[in-house]
Amino acid sequence: MTQKGEKGEHDGAGHRARLRQKLAGSGGDALHDHELIEYLLALAIPRRDTKPLAKALLREFGGIGGLMTAEWEAIGRVPGMGDTSIAAIKIVQATLLRMLRNEVAERPVLASWQALLDYLRADMAYLSVERVRVLHLNSRNMLIRDEHMGDGSVDQAAIYTREVIRRAIDLGSAALILVHNHPSGSPEPSRQDIEITRHIAEAGKRLNIAVHDHIIIGSQGHTSLRAKGLL
Repeated sequence: MTQKGEKGEHDGAGHRARLRQKLAGSGGDALHDHELIEYLLALAIPRRDTKPLAKALLREFGGIGGLMTAEWEAIGRVPGMGDTSIAAIKIVQATLLRMLRNEVAERPVLASWQALLDYLRADMAYLSVERVRVLHLNSRNMLIRDEHMGDGSVDQAAIYTREVIRRAIDLGSAALILVHNHPSGSPEPSRQDIEITRHIAEAGKRLNIAVHDHIIIGSQGHTSLRAKGLL
């Protein structure tokens, strides 16, 4: 059954063939951002010209990163998007995150720091709300749990020292890495970010639970509080 918003005939088989040839010959780097999304949508909506829709999506969400991390309902509010085409976008995101997360899980986190940053940026850099997560590590610095602690407003999300430490005890964590994002795009830490990090680190120290770092993710990059000498 054809979805609402996914109707329409399109005779651009030749155009899609050219996109396919560019992809096969030179890989994704040969395609513009809108062409990648256009071709992806064409697989879900085969009888429609998906180029205008691809451009509209990129405008709405500020680029591929914002589109891939947008909520299902938000994408669905863009005229022309139905469940099948939204699913095409979200399955690409899920596949990418699974691949990046597996790279993190297979080696000690401190020895695969760039892989960790790649994973976190892909997952959190373009979120519209502030999200807090805690990475729990064992004594060999292997990831044992990547835990979503909660979402906040556009401006802030609360990190409660007692909850973080209690969960670390429950899991038998030897070390923690705190992570949250800044929807503003800037990864610069606030005074509150610095204070809560120090509180958690002090509480963990009394129980032999190390806090390796607090990473702040934004669309403009990332900040490590340890690298800045703030932890």
